[in-house]
Amino acid sequence: MSTATTPTEDRDLAPVSTESLAELLIAGDRPPRPSALAASLTFGWRAMLKIKHVPEQLFDVTAFPIMMVLMYTYLFGGALAGSPGEYIQYLLPGILVMSVVMITMYTGVSVNTDIEKGVFDRFRTLPIWRPSVMVGYLLGDALRYAIASVVMLTVGIILGFRPDGGVLGVLGGVLLLLVFSFAFSWVWTMFGLLLRTEKSVMGVSMMVIFPLTFLSDIFVKPETMPGWLQAFVNNNPITHLASAVRELMAGTGPGSSLAWALGWVVLLVAVFGPVTMRLYNRK
Repeated sequence: MSTATTPTEDRDLAPVSTESLAELLIAGDRPPRPSALAASLTFGWRAMLKIKHVPEQLFDVTAFPIMMVLMYTYLFGGALAGSPGEYIQYLLPGILVMSVVMITMYTGVSVNTDIEKGVFDRFRTLPIWRPSVMVGYLLGDALRYAIASVVMLTVGIILGFRPDGGVLGVLGGVLLLLVFSFAFSWVWTMFGLLLRTEKSVMGVSMMVIFPLTFLSDIFVKPETMPGWLQAFVNNNPITHLASAVRELMAGTGPGSSLAWALGWVVLLVAVFGPVTMRLYNRK
C-alpha cells in the first residue's frame, strides 16, 4: 500500500536555499563578541590543552629544574660556601630565577610554530581582541613557570633550603618571578613573529639568555668579580630579579632590587608589547 505525501510534508522536505539560510542568520541574534578577558583566557586554555596532548612539554619544567639544582649545588657548594647545605641557601632563589627565565623562550617557539602551520591566519579572522592570542600564550606558559617553581622549591627543601621569610616570603618571591617571566616572554613572542623558523628563534633566544643569566649574581656575589664585570652584573635585570627573590625568601625585607625588578617589568611590557602587536598585525 503506497503512502501519499501531503503538501505539508513536501514543504518540510524541500531544501533550504543559501539565500534563505543567509536571511535567517541575519535576522537572528548574533552571539555577543567575547570580552578581552574571555578571549585571553580561552587562548590560555588552548595552551594548556596542548600540554595535555603533548605531555613531553613538561620535561623542561620538571626534570630540567631538578637536574639544575642537584648539579650546581653539589658541583659548586663545597668550593664556594664550604658545603652544599650552606651554598643552597644562596643558590636556590637564583637557580629558580635562572631555570624559569630560560624556559620563557619556548613561548616564542610556540608562536613561530603556529605561524608556520597557518593557525595564525585563522586567528586573525576572528572577531576578538587582537592581543588576546599573544596574552593567551603567556597565560598558558605561566602555568609551566609555576610548576617549575614548585618542583625546584620542593627539591631545595629536601636538600636543606630553609627560607627565613616563611610561606609569605616564598609566595612573594614566586609571584615576582612569574610577573617578570610574563613580561620577559614578550621579547620571545617578538622573535617568534620576526624570525622565520623555530630553530632561529631558539638560537637567538639562547644568545640573549645565556649572557644575562650567567653574568649575574645567581651563582656568586658580584663583589668577587673584576670591576668591569661588576658594572654589567650590577645593572643586569636578572641580577635585580634574583636579588629581589632572594631577599623576599630570606625575609630581609624588599630593598631597591624589588623596585628595579618591577621597573624592568614595566619597561619590557611597554617596549616589546607594542612592537610584538605591530608585527602581529602586519604578519
